[in-house]
Amino acid sequence: MSEHSHKKVLIVDDEERMLQLVSNILSKQGYNTLTATNGETALNLIESSNIDFVILDIMMPGLDGYETCQAIRQTSSVPILMLTAKAEELDKVKALRMGADDYLVKPFGKNELIARIEAILRRVSSTSTEEKPSKTEWQFESITLNSESKRVSVSGKPVNLTKKEFEVLELLIKHPEQVFSREQLLDRIWGFEYLNASSRTVDTHLKTLRLKLDHAAPLIQTVWGMGYKLEVPE
Repeated sequence: MSEHSHKKVLIVDDEERMLQLVSNILSKQGYNTLTATNGETALNLIESSNIDFVILDIMMPGLDGYETCQAIRQTSSVPILMLTAKAEELDKVKALRMGADDYLVKPFGKNELIARIEAILRRVSSTSTEEKPSKTEWQFESITLNSESKRVSVSGKPVNLTKKEFEVLELLIKHPEQVFSREQLLDRIWGFEYLNASSRTVDTHLKTLRLKLDHAAPLIQTVWGMGYKLEVPE
């Protein structure tokens, strides 16, 4: 019996045979399982139930696994293991960039499936232990950012940012004086959308972010030929 027994696992696959197979494997290990045959049902279950782990097939009608994973990541950090019949590196990279914690290529053995799940749960458990108590409010000079409420203010005055602008500022304020290249920003903030974005996308967002930060704008410095950082100007 696994050390993670009794955790609630959601299995999402449009093939009933695969749902039954994976459900039986996990039930014998002591996991509680729920199943969904499409992405929409999965999202509803995640919203209404206390899901501890998601096993998500990529090839599904309607919302595919990539889109479902991306939608889950908008609201939840629940661990996700993606199942794919494709062994190509690009598909694996795409899954990870969408927010999956790991992937498993079909067909797979039951021992490998269990090992992958346990490894992810151990990693998540270790990370959550390390991060507590988590810091939610960040201050740099006149800028205050709250990661939980998603609010930003400059000298106490609220600043309305788009999601991407907020994420860029959040990354910079958590790592003051660290230079982030445009490539790094694209990878961390845009993720899979990075394929449809460019360095110009980053520059445009930084420009509007600076405008909104008003007199605090000079705190975001351009390091020519390298990228951007948050630092007090000399």
